[in-house]
Amino acid sequence: MTAKKTGSCLCGKNKFEIEGDLESFYLCHCSRCRKDSGSAHAANLFSTTAKLKWISGSENVKTFNLPSTRHIKSFCSICGSAMPNIQMEGKLLMVPAGSLDGAFSMEPTAHIFLSDKAEWDESLEKFPKFEELPSSL
Repeated sequence: MTAKKTGSCLCGKNKFEIEGDLESFYLCHCSRCRKDSGSAHAANLFSTTAKLKWISGSENVKTFNLPSTRHIKSFCSICGSAMPNIQMEGKLLMVPAGSLDGAFSMEPTAHIFLSDKAEWDESLEKFPKFEELPSSL
């Protein structure tokens, strides 16, 4: 994935650009990423060469470092959306895939930490699928 990509948070206060290649795309099932995302897994893109540029709202981005771990989460302090961050002493850019605006064609590299996967995250493809909110809600 080589072109410049843009992204933002849900409330639109934080906007950013990523310039350069995103090298990997992991779906992480560890318990920490499940708590971060509130879902079955986190979907994060990584790069050792791409650059992050904040267009607006960087002052609204807060970062939480889980003590005694390498687990880091950046988020919008207004709406709570996951935001990109720089990790490993500036060597790694992490971009939540859902924070990118528009479509991108990179497929996931792998599922990781499957040994920590939620029990209910089995055979999810067998359940009904709806294009929009079901009328029963």
